[in-house]
Amino acid sequence: MTASDLTVSGRPVSQPLQDVWTLSRQMVDHFIANVAACGTLPDDVLHGDVATITRLCVEMTTSMLDGGDIAAKTVRVQAAAAEWAREGVPIDTIHLAVSEGFRILYDLVFAQATAEDHATVLATARRLLEILATLTSAVSVAYIKEYRAVVSEHHTAAHTLTSALLGGHPTATMARDCVIEIAPSYHVLALSIPPHQQESDPRLDAKVVARRKLRRVQAELATCCGESALSLLSVDGGTILIPESALDDEQLGDLVIRLSRAAQTPIRAAAIHARAQDIPGGAERAHELLDIVHRLDCVDGLYRFDDLALEYQLTRPGPGREYLGSLLDPLDGHPDLLATLRHHIANNLNRQRTARGMHVHTNTIDYRLKRVGQLTGFDPNRPSGLWYLRSALVARTYRS
Repeated sequence: MTASDLTVSGRPVSQPLQDVWTLSRQMVDHFIANVAACGTLPDDVLHGDVATITRLCVEMTTSMLDGGDIAAKTVRVQAAAAEWAREGVPIDTIHLAVSEGFRILYDLVFAQATAEDHATVLATARRLLEILATLTSAVSVAYIKEYRAVVSEHHTAAHTLTSALLGGHPTATMARDCVIEIAPSYHVLALSIPPHQQESDPRLDAKVVARRKLRRVQAELATCCGESALSLLSVDGGTILIPESALDDEQLGDLVIRLSRAAQTPIRAAAIHARAQDIPGGAERAHELLDIVHRLDCVDGLYRFDDLALEYQLTRPGPGREYLGSLLDPLDGHPDLLATLRHHIANNLNRQRTARGMHVHTNTIDYRLKRVGQLTGFDPNRPSGLWYLRSALVARTYRS
């Protein structure tokens, strides 16, 4: 049975759909009243684009029921779907409207059907399902293609703006072109992402594991901060810029915890507050702080300038740094003592934790710390001695 042979009660099945304008208006009113997601769309979208595409879908359905060519109409439907993707109309809203519209058309086509029309009803129902599949496919393909292009454009724009801010060259024109507003001030985060444990699994592709780790971190960052966060990240870390108005200091600490969970590996981060025009210097200082965190083998988490102000100052070149760095020279022939001192300080003077980390007894830690005091002249169990030893450890890591 061909499309032109499809009749119900002696009339073409497409006849109830001929008054396209009236039918499309009624369908739009139905969408507004019965499809919740449609009710959230602006009036100009509903009575403009939605009405137009609804009319176009009715025309497509009529043409396909009559066996006509729909190539040109399909292109128009795809163009509309692409535009909705760019405007941010949810794709589930589109599919709900299409499905609801077809339910209405189905009822109209078969409203006058009788028992004698059984064979025609089956053939027409199959035809309607083919039409629905054609429309759904056309909308989905065009929408997803355009959505990916929009995401790519935003990523490129955000990357360009981030690079400009870090380079000290942000402009109002660039921000306008990127459709991203430059905030007055930012949290500047230097981030270090260690390898995921699966990156060392010889059975797995380490590059794939690393990229998946990075995507999880980026997804969590987007979840926490939306589009306000700007970042330049690789699989081993990078820089994140977050408007100060988006997160407070406490939330910033929570963010690092969430990023660590997403990465499935502990992250270290250092944060600096900076005005937009001061971001280059802020980023440099944040990464200097992060370098100190690594050199001292500090525990994972977020560090602010207040946490490391003394250590930061000790890293500045000069005779003071050289003198402090030389205080640990007596330990050059005793690497176990130097390692014990480093771990003990990194573990906030917790002997049990240091012993567990070095796989020795706590008495061994006590003995080694006592030897450190004997060789250097500074007792690590006294506040004044510990201050010098910690300062010496910081300075020593920068002597070279």
